[in-house]
Amino acid sequence: MTALADELIKAGAIRTRPWAEAFANTPRHAFVPRWFQQETNDKGIAVWREHQGTASADDLAAVYRDQTLVIALDPATAERVDETAWTGVATSSSTLPSLMAGMLEDLGVEDGHKVLEIGTGTGYNSALLCARLGERLVHSVDVDPALVQEAQHHLADAGYTPQLASGDGTQGYPTGDTFDRIIGTCSVPAIPRAWIEQSTPGTILVADVALGIEGGLVRLAVDEQQRAHGHFTSTAGRFMAARSQARTYTAPQRPGRAPEAETRPTTVTANDIRGNYPFRLLLALHLPGAELVYHVDDFAGMAIQIQRADGSWARTPLAGENTGTVTYGGDAELWKQAEAAWRWWNDMGRPSQDRFGYAREADGSAHVRHIPDGTRWDLPTGV
Repeated sequence: MTALADELIKAGAIRTRPWAEAFANTPRHAFVPRWFQQETNDKGIAVWREHQGTASADDLAAVYRDQTLVIALDPATAERVDETAWTGVATSSSTLPSLMAGMLEDLGVEDGHKVLEIGTGTGYNSALLCARLGERLVHSVDVDPALVQEAQHHLADAGYTPQLASGDGTQGYPTGDTFDRIIGTCSVPAIPRAWIEQSTPGTILVADVALGIEGGLVRLAVDEQQRAHGHFTSTAGRFMAARSQARTYTAPQRPGRAPEAETRPTTVTANDIRGNYPFRLLLALHLPGAELVYHVDDFAGMAIQIQRADGSWARTPLAGENTGTVTYGGDAELWKQAEAAWRWWNDMGRPSQDRFGYAREADGSAHVRHIPDGTRWDLPTGV
């Protein structure tokens, strides 16, 4: 436990003594008795291999590394491959400790603050909050009753009994309490109204907002008019999407594809996109409703592809003689928008994500703003 805390301090994720003490004194292995690690088996199939938290010294050491641990698979798609491996879709995880620490530091809690956590998961983050604030001030909600029950047992074993509830976290805490701090450990397309209604003037809210191609963590302050204004943080999120029911899972988008139109030179490459997180965030603003996927072609190899539900697509290879070209089908403006975003980002000095503000107004509308010059992107309704 101390080794993990030391690693997080060295990485800059932990910045204050109270959180250093919380991480040093909270046993992660007690909250992750088993987890799944993705690997390729001897038949070339990608599988989730089950590990037990204390089964071996290696497994125990893995729990205390700075890594995300998948703890649950979609029961509708999971299929057993052998005694300890399944195929399927991951649906819950124990968050990357450095990400967790960064979010808790950004939350800016003080003694006496009442906190709501959206997404109980294993209960580990709830335990850290209990260690910092005391169990009476910690509330947590999760859509999966089984996870809540399991987390409750883990927390009790660690000596904590915070207020836990099962329900749709996007609707806030079931009792309708108000909170000084709200932290979301699942991604949402927009800040839910219920979170604002369960805030008070001055409440700080830290959550992962998914904008399509990319998203990020925002730190917002709620005011007297129930507006939430702030900015993207220096930490990237990428949490699993919030679910409204325990057994609903987001199906991957598979749009029909328009016929190939042409291949041409491009000013932005796959590696430009893959290697620059702030630029991907900007792409999401320029291309609302689009998604970014990896595309594998037997002849051209691996490429990055941007696609939309209308069937338009554009892809550029990661390596090979065609690097620096784009092939597209459907609306030619799709990739032109990507090139325009690349020019803007470079002209502005390649701003990091924390140079972008995020605002949710009282009427539910939202926008992102480049703080230095005020360039603004209104987000689509419902995003």
